[in-house]
Amino acid sequence: MAASSIANASAIVGLGTSSLSTKKTHLSSGFLKTPVSARNPLRLAKAGGGKFTCFERNWLRTDLNVIGFGLIGWLAPSSIPAIDGKSLTGLFFESIGTELAHFPTPPAITSQFWLWLITWHLGLFLCLTFGQIGFKGRTEDYFNN
Repeated sequence: MAASSIANASAIVGLGTSSLSTKKTHLSSGFLKTPVSARNPLRLAKAGGGKFTCFERNWLRTDLNVIGFGLIGWLAPSSIPAIDGKSLTGLFFESIGTELAHFPTPPAITSQFWLWLITWHLGLFLCLTFGQIGFKGRTEDYFNN
């Protein structure tokens, strides 16, 4: 009985039939004045020659000035002897030498090397990030608006 009712049942819309609705979906919002139709970005890519990118080609917009000034901007303050008469850079490089003295063996988890490594690189990356934001923001007149 159940098998005959399944065999006689009409096809489910969307599974093996072409009776899907071709009506465009319209999205609307209180922020938008006109309804916007949903678009398939892959279909749009085929219309534009087959290339689809989400970001600009040069999204990072690297500049050697930022890298150079950022490195100098971090090396200068991290080289001030502020930690028991030693600088952060000096302590980091000294810990590298200490750990290389027993090279095949990795640094212990309690080694001061990890503290200096994380602190020094965190400062460097923060300096480079803020340098990129400041330099590119200034060259593109972002802060003047």
